[in-house]
Formats: sequence, structure tokens, C-alpha cells
Amino acid sequence: MAYVRGPALRFLRRPALRPTRALIAAAATAAPMRRPVLQILHARLLASRRTAAAASEEDLAAARKWLQKLDSETIPPSIGDVSFSRSSGPGGQNVNKVSSKATLRVPLDALLPLLPAVLHQEIRSSRYFAANSHALVIQSDDSRKQTDNVHACYRKLHQLIVDAGKSAVPGETSEEQKERVRKLEKASNEARLKTKKFNSGKKSARKGGSPDY
Repeated sequence: MAYVRGPALRFLRRPALRPTRALIAAAATAAPMRRPVLQILHARLLASRRTAAAASEEDLAAARKWLQKLDSETIPPSIGDVSFSRSSGPGGQNVNKVSSKATLRVPLDALLPLLPAVLHQEIRSSRYFAANSHALVIQSDDSRKQTDNVHACYRKLHQLIVDAGKSAVPGETSEEQKERVRKLEKASNEARLKTKKFNSGKKSARKGGSPDY
């Protein structure tokens, strides 16, 4: 491989920058002349987050209704595959002798179509997500019985969906809360205008004019 040194380096085409945390951290430690790069990366990262998090009110309302109806039968057990292996945890004489540990694998291609779209990113970000198989891998070995551990896996799946809903779908704002926000915004705006008028009067006084307050 040939190496290029000297002024010719400036003519090399640089790869496109992606707004990742690693790149932002690297740019933050660079020379001052590279600070604009940091600002660009930060702006791109914020924009990508806003795009990913954006959801219409109709989508959120539909998700709220879906979550209200969510129960243990919403997600069919047939959606995942269950396998068993020997447990390595506490459990007495059955440990390492009986295959009681349950592992539930749920392909996202089968799960996500059953969930509101606003929950998808939270599911992909869960600790159960296995990127190599594009599936959720949930395990339980709390019991010596296979059936108990299988039920525990499905309970974890159900709780994961509930938690995803709490994170992705904000609660509806009551009329009282909306009115309180409007009053706070009005008071804040009035205080800002008073401060601005007061500062303007001080400047006029320093210039020899009369204050306008």
C-alpha cells in the first residue's frame, strides 16, 4: 500500500462523518480550529434523535389505547421458540442435572408487527435484544421446573413491552396542566418584557436621556 505524505494529504477525500458519540468525543479533544466539526456533529446527532423520536398525536393516541388493552394474551406464546438447558444457579440437587433453564427467543420480525410503531425503538434498545439473530433472547432459571421458567420468560416479555410503552408514550396532559403551563409561560414572558424595559431605561439614563419606565 502506498502512503501519501505532505501537502498532498489535504486533497484526499475524507470519509463521510456520522454523528456518533465516539466521533463527537474525538472532535471535542481536537484542536480549536476543529471545533466547528464538533458543532456540526452535535447538530446532526440532535436532528437524528428528533427524527427518530418524532411521532404524531394520532400514533401516540393509538399506542395509549393499545397499551390499555395489553394483557397476557395480547402476544401469543407461539411467537417465540423455547429451549431448555442445564441451570448453573442455585437450586439444590437438580442443578447441572436437569435441563430446567428456559430460553425464549422471539424474532423481531414476528413481534414488531404486533406492537405500535412508537415502541419499536425501545424494544430494539432493550437488554434482551441480540443483534446477531435480530431477536429477543429471554432466559429464566429461577425454578427447578421447566414450566415455571417458561412462564417467567413470557412475564419478562410482557413487562418489557409495558416498560417500552412507559418510555415511548408520554401520558396525556390534562386541561388543568395545560392551563398551568399557559399561565407559567405568560408570567415568564411578562417578566422578560419587564426586565428588557428596565435594562432599556438604564441604558437611556446612562446616555443622559430619561428612562421610559
